[in-house]
Amino acid sequence: MPAQFDTEVLIVGGGPGGLAAAIAARLQGLEVMMVDRRQPPIDKACGEGLMPDGLAVLRALGVELDPHRQRAFHGIRYFDGETMAEGRFPGVAGAGVRRLDLHQSLVRRAEQLGVDLRWGLRVDGLSRTGVETSCGPITARWIIGADGLGSRLRRWAGLETAAATWQRFGVRRHLERQPWSDCVEVYWADGCEAYVTPVAAEEIGVAILWSGRKAGFDQLIQSFPKLADRLTGAEVVSRDRGCGPLRQRSKAVVRGRLALIGDAAGYVDAITGEGLSLAFHQATALATALRQGDLSLYSRRFRRIARVPDAMTQLLLWIERRPALRRRVIRALAHEPAIFSRFLAVHCRALPVRRLGLETAPRLLWRLVQG
Repeated sequence: MPAQFDTEVLIVGGGPGGLAAAIAARLQGLEVMMVDRRQPPIDKACGEGLMPDGLAVLRALGVELDPHRQRAFHGIRYFDGETMAEGRFPGVAGAGVRRLDLHQSLVRRAEQLGVDLRWGLRVDGLSRTGVETSCGPITARWIIGADGLGSRLRRWAGLETAAATWQRFGVRRHLERQPWSDCVEVYWADGCEAYVTPVAAEEIGVAILWSGRKAGFDQLIQSFPKLADRLTGAEVVSRDRGCGPLRQRSKAVVRGRLALIGDAAGYVDAITGEGLSLAFHQATALATALRQGDLSLYSRRFRRIARVPDAMTQLLLWIERRPALRRRVIRALAHEPAIFSRFLAVHCRALPVRRLGLETAPRLLWRLVQG
């Protein structure tokens, strides 16, 4: 590394995406510094379900989750009125884990590998050779923006696009309640969805996504009477956390020596629950590109990583905005659990899209027509 740089790789943002990128880069033999104005552990509004492929990347990075502070789930269950549809993962499980616990595990692994972690350091600007911070300039060969939905690095680099006119928001709460299902449950209502994720032996997380109005958790949960009744009397064990607007787009994920990762690189929506897994896949792709000294490799790999998840997210959002169609789709999936499971296999990268089968689309369309 040339002597004029303070570090080879500088990562701005110490959330899961930034820490995963730091760990992956260290495993490639690179010198890494990470800065964040906050102090760990860092919490955030999140559905907290890790898909099986995301868990596999964490294991490959050597990140160990506390077995007592997680809960396996084996599929996704949809509820819409009286209709229930369930899809199962193909022989593997995901895990529900509190965001705080995940963050602590990532910090421990980064420390083990010798990442230079600088907490409580505010980044004030982007320069030609690095960044300006509250404690002076830091220079780096490569700069990674991992600073979340409202990424300032994305804006400073001129990669931000205009805000979408249709916006969605999220809020999350934890309750002391024994999980009643081995699935992540999704309850659908017009204009919003509630996601119930088991995160420990006696704890669940409930996240609600919605659009079009200001609202709080207690108001929104009334859109799901059966779920609200089930949660009656359960002790609240966390402070409500909100986030949004969720949709953030970026003109590109690379500009010069800067690369964006995770939410900073652009975000469609949390409706498919794959945000963390996407960030972990991006982290490994970015580390490989950094080792080879060519960020264009990351840009190309980023598009391949995001192509199918983005398409599935856009499709679900399109369905979500059409209640009558949504109800038909969930009824169709209820009649065809094998098709639902096949889509989940694609979702968690256990099955390529081409393996969905020629009969899948016609059979699902037939069920939709049947109503």
